[in-house]
Amino acid sequence: MPRACFLLAIALFSAVSTSATTNNATRVRSVSLGGWLVIEKWIKPSLFDGIVEPDLLDGTLVTFESLVLGTYVTAANGGGSDVTANGTSASDWQTFKLWRVSSTLFQFRVSKNQFISAPDSSVSATVDYPGQSETFEISRNGGLVMLRAPNGMYLQANENSRLTADYNGTLGWSSDNPAVFNMTVNTVLGGEFQLANGYDKEDAQTVFKKHRESFITQDDFKFLAANAINNVRIPIGWWIAYDPEPPFPFVSGSLEALDNAFTWAENTGISVLVDLHAAPGSQSQWQHCGTRDGVSEWAKANTSYISDTLSVIEFLTSRYASHSAFFGIELLNEPTQQHVPLDVLRNYYVAGYSRLIGTNPSILVDFMTPSDGYTNVALDVHWYNLFENRFVNTSAQWNIDYILNQRNSDLQKLNNANGPLILVGEWTTEWDVQGATMSDYRNFGVAQLKVFGNASLGWSYWGLKSKDLHWDFERTVEKGLLTRQSNGQWP
Repeated sequence: MPRACFLLAIALFSAVSTSATTNNATRVRSVSLGGWLVIEKWIKPSLFDGIVEPDLLDGTLVTFESLVLGTYVTAANGGGSDVTANGTSASDWQTFKLWRVSSTLFQFRVSKNQFISAPDSSVSATVDYPGQSETFEISRNGGLVMLRAPNGMYLQANENSRLTADYNGTLGWSSDNPAVFNMTVNTVLGGEFQLANGYDKEDAQTVFKKHRESFITQDDFKFLAANAINNVRIPIGWWIAYDPEPPFPFVSGSLEALDNAFTWAENTGISVLVDLHAAPGSQSQWQHCGTRDGVSEWAKANTSYISDTLSVIEFLTSRYASHSAFFGIELLNEPTQQHVPLDVLRNYYVAGYSRLIGTNPSILVDFMTPSDGYTNVALDVHWYNLFENRFVNTSAQWNIDYILNQRNSDLQKLNNANGPLILVGEWTTEWDVQGATMSDYRNFGVAQLKVFGNASLGWSYWGLKSKDLHWDFERTVEKGLLTRQSNGQWP
C-alpha cells in the first residue's frame, strides 16, 4: 500500500509482446498477494497479538517528560552533543525512535540518526551505531518509566536540566523522583521487521510458518483462476535471497512459499509477477519496505545497498526465469521521492535492465519511472483515491467522475506515448468517502474496471485478503462489489 512516492515503477517481463497485450483477452488481470511474504500489520493485525510490550516495536516514536522538572529529554540539534532535560515541548529533538533488543531492553535513535549513549554517567547522542553503551532497560508503571543505563544506574533529570546516568536512590514512582519520566508512545510501524523482532526467535519462526502456510494456499489460486484472474503480483522482501538463513531479524521460509506459489500458478494457468517490495536499506519510510525505524538509506552514497539489490534481482531471475509460470520482475516498489533521487533510481533501473536482459533477453521489466529505448519494459502506476488531500471530504460521485475523467485522461496519455506498456499495478475499491453505500462502492469499482481495463498491459488489484473489506479481492468479489462481464471476463 503506497504513500507519497514515485507513482511510476518498472518491471521486466518474459515472453510478452506489445502487440499481444493490446488484446483485452491477453491483458493482465491480476491480484497482488500483499501481506503474505512481506508483512503489513493493517492487513492481518492478529499476527502481532502474542508480542510482549506490543506498543514498543522497532521504529516506535517516544518522548520522555521529567515529572520533577516538567521538561522533556532533548537531543539538541537532533544529535551530536549531550542529551539534556530542558525541552519545553515535544518536537523533533525530543522524539526518539526505538530499536528493540528485547521486551525490556531498547536503544534510542535521535532525529539525525545517532543513538543515545551512556558509557559512564554522562549521556550524549554521538554514536552512529548502537552497542552495549547505548542499550537501556525500560521499567514501566502505566505511562511512567524509569530508564536503567548500562552502568546499572538510572537516568535522572537534575535541577540544572542536565540528564545523567547516576541515580541510585529510592526506586519509587513518586512525582518528586528525578528518575521518573512520563513516556508518550506512538507506534507507527507494523511490518516484517517489527513482527520478526517483536517475538523471540523460536516464537517468530512458529508465527511466520503458520502464516505463510495458511494465508495463501493453492485453493486461493483456484479461486483466482475460477474468477478469470490470469496473474498474481507477489510482493517479496530482499531477505528471500538469503533463505534458509536470512539476516537479522528476518525469518526463513519465504523462498519455499514463493516456490509453492509458482507451482500453484502453473497448476491453475496463472502467471507470476515477482515484485521486489522491500529492498536492502529501505527505499521508503513505510513499513512495507521492511524498514526497521522509518529511516531510508537505500540510495545513500558509499553503501552497497543498490549493488545488493541487483544481486537479489539476479538471484530471482536465475531461480524463476525459466519457469513456465514466470511473467516478470518488478525491480523496485514505490521508492519515495524524498529519499531516492530520480537520477539514482534511473541508474538503478538501467543497471537492472542490463543485467537481466543479458541473462535472459525475453524477460519483461517493470519500472516505476519512464524508460525510452528499451524492449520488454512496462511502466507500473499505482492509482488510489486515497493518501492525498485532494481526495479528503469528497463525494462518491466526485470520485467516480475523477476516475472516468482524470484517470482515464492520464492513462490514455501514457498508452499513447509510444513508450513502455502500462500496468495499473495497484488499485482498490477503498476511498476517503464518508457514509458511502454498497451501491456507491460497486459503482466506484465499475468505473475503475472500465478505465483501468484499457491499460496496455493490464491491472493488478491490491490485494487478495485483508481484514478491511475493500482491500480484500476475495470478499469484494463474493459480495458482488466487483463483477465480470457477461462473457465471464473482466473489462
